[in-house]
Amino acid sequence: MPGAAAALEEDYAHCASITRRSSSNFYYAFMLLPAARRQALYSVYAFCRFVDDIADDQSVGHPAELLARWREELERIFNGTPAHPISRALAHNVRRFAIPRRYFEEIIDGVEMDLGRTRYASFEELRLYCHRVASAVGLVCIEIFGYRNPRARQYAEHLGIAFQLTNIIRDVSEDAGRGRIYLPLEDLARFGVREDEILRGIDTLELRRLLAFEVERARSFYAQAEQALPAEDRAAMVCAEAMRSIYQALLERIASQGCGVIGRRYRLSTPRKLYLVGRTWAGTRLRARSQA
Repeated sequence: MPGAAAALEEDYAHCASITRRSSSNFYYAFMLLPAARRQALYSVYAFCRFVDDIADDQSVGHPAELLARWREELERIFNGTPAHPISRALAHNVRRFAIPRRYFEEIIDGVEMDLGRTRYASFEELRLYCHRVASAVGLVCIEIFGYRNPRARQYAEHLGIAFQLTNIIRDVSEDAGRGRIYLPLEDLARFGVREDEILRGIDTLELRRLLAFEVERARSFYAQAEQALPAEDRAAMVCAEAMRSIYQALLERIASQGCGVIGRRYRLSTPRKLYLVGRTWAGTRLRARSQA
C-alpha cells in the first residue's frame, strides 16, 4: 500500500535523524551498509538511544514507569501492532531479519540497572551490565549484518564489552556528575582510589593507574573479539569492524594522554572517523580479493 510505505519511510527518516543528531560513532560505520540494512540499524540505534535516555536524562519524570511502557511497546513490536514511530520501523526489521526478542529485553534490563544501581562491587557484576547494554545491542546488529558461523555471536559479545568499557573509561567525570561510578569497587580498593575523589573530580596518580588497568582490560576484550571473528563472516562484519577501529582509536587516545579523563571528554574528529571507516572498508575489500 503506497500510504503505508510512505509512513514507514517517515518512520525510518525519524530514526536516521536521531542517529545523525547524536553524532554517534556508529553513524559513520553505518555508511558502509546497503540501504536496507542501514535503515534497520538506524531503527535499532534509535530504540537504544530512546530507552537509554530514560535513565540518563535527569529531567525525565517516573523513568521506571516509562521503561515499563517500553516493555509493553516491545510486546506490540513483536505482535505486529507498534504505536511509536521508532517501534514501527523496528517492527519491520525484527520480522525481516528474525531478531530474537530476548536481546531487546536484555537492553531494557540493562537500562533498568541504571535506575537502581550506582556502584558495581566486582567486574563480574559490571560485566553483566556491559552485556545487557552493549553486547545485546551487538547481538541484534549481527542479525542484521548477516553471518554464517555461530562464533560470530562470541565476537559480538566480546566487542560489546570492549565498547562499554571504553565508554566507562571515557565518561568517568560525566558519570560522577550523576553520582555513578561504574569502575568496579574491587579495582578502586586495589589501586587505593576513594569514591569521593572520583565524585569530586580529583585527578590522582592512583586513579590514572586504575584507569590504565581498565584500558588493558578493554584491550583484552578487543583482542578476544578479533580472535573470535570467523574468517567467512569478516566481510559481513565490516560495519562492526569499522566501529571497532573507531572505539579502539578512542581508547588509545585516552591511554596516550596518561588516562587523564577527569574534567574532559575525549572525541575523535569527523575526518578521523571517516578515515578509519574508509581504511576498514578498503582492508576488508583487499582481503576478500586476495582470498578469491
